Amino acid sequence: MFKTLIVVDNNEQTLAQSFENVITFNTYLRDYPKRDEPKTRIINLCDSSQYLSKGYYCSLLAEARKHQVLPSVKTINALRSGQAPMHNVGQIDGALYFGNATNDEQTKAAKSVFKQYPAPILFVDNQGLLQQGSLSSLDEQQYSDFVAKLNNFTQTQWRITAERRRFRWDMAILVDHNEKVPPSDKDAIAKFIKAAAKHGINAQALSFDEIDNIAQFDALFIRQTTAIDHPTYRLASKAQSLGLVVIDDAESILRCCNKVYLHDAFNYQKVPSLKTVVVADQSSDTLEQLEAAFTYPLVLKMPEGSFSKGVYKVTNRAELEAKLTELFEFSALVLAQEYMYTEYDWRVGVLNGRAIYACRYLMARNHWQIYNHDAKRFFSGGFETLPTFELPKAVLDAALKACKTVGKGLYGVDVKEHQGRAYVLEVNDNPSIDHKVEDGYLGDELYMIIMDEFKQRLEARGRG
Repeated sequence: MFKTLIVVDNNEQTLAQSFENVITFNTYLRDYPKRDEPKTRIINLCDSSQYLSKGYYCSLLAEARKHQVLPSVKTINALRSGQAPMHNVGQIDGALYFGNATNDEQTKAAKSVFKQYPAPILFVDNQGLLQQGSLSSLDEQQYSDFVAKLNNFTQTQWRITAERRRFRWDMAILVDHNEKVPPSDKDAIAKFIKAAAKHGINAQALSFDEIDNIAQFDALFIRQTTAIDHPTYRLASKAQSLGLVVIDDAESILRCCNKVYLHDAFNYQKVPSLKTVVVADQSSDTLEQLEAAFTYPLVLKMPEGSFSKGVYKVTNRAELEAKLTELFEFSALVLAQEYMYTEYDWRVGVLNGRAIYACRYLMARNHWQIYNHDAKRFFSGGFETLPTFELPKAVLDAALKACKTVGKGLYGVDVKEHQGRAYVLEVNDNPSIDHKVEDGYLGDELYMIIMDEFKQRLEARGRG
């Protein structure tokens, strides 16, 4: 059974006429926690609009004392910082008390707002701007309405379970439920969530539409295919600006998603890679230069693409000219690369400069890539997962060197091996991690390793 304390700024006498256990902030500061007290929940009605106010400290102390508190410090900060956008809540104008609107027609929208920002008193103007209210900010009629809603709320059970309270952090795992080839399948996502829980992280798999407010989370793990001019990049940027731990971060997305950047960085850092030329037109001189530099077939790549998309093989001058003409309609630059067929490509998973898994990806049946997007059957080739210590040294060294040009995120490095030499094809942010594929050797430990990295970064952020 919970004991409920209602905490106000100064004068508790008025509210105490209607409720028991109404105390001032000073009393809560001085007299709590008490020995052998029952489980306690706090309704913080102090003014928390200012940083380091009594209302702020009330919620902060409650969390330190293991008391359930409404609103939480996270909610206070989100509302105070102005980072409190509302989505899919309809039209609301007025005061909300514990998710209840004075207008019954707005009940559904009000509860949606309360779910996003659980606070006792919220004010919403006709432009949808949200502000937290305090008891002292209510007029006589508002006070009467609030008392009725407070009475109803204190008679119900808070929907904060013991299971939920044991988590230190909240994580959004961004997914696209309709993606044909997602970076992680549903089984892998479930394993990420389970591993996160073991590290004190409450992880939820959410789509863009389901993330009401990224500021409510401590971490963002992107498991949707990324691109630069795309919501994944914008969400990563916003989450970083709010202080979240983000994998992969916006810089990694920017660098990995553009093959022109990778080609230039590989050259500058002397990362072993296939011969590549950046092409800016399809003039006769350019075609002749390409034919002098390469033999057919050769490979053309769009600067942006993933899972073998935007990659084409041409076998003669006519195909080269036609494909360049087509690609220049979408991009000012195209990459031309030497063709090297191997029976498989290496994929090395790297997290913060450390190799954590290794796979051989076999080419799709009757195709020169590991994915054949035109095939109805045999969309991808087979695979073999190995411990990283069995990687050829040249492949491992090349993969780690390539990642240094990008950052310290989670990457999948594609490497070809030919006659004992390694050639890096690209570094992928947000690499594939599917159940019974990339985790084929480590099993559940792979998910634990990745979530442990989140935990370490979250703890480091707290110390900062």
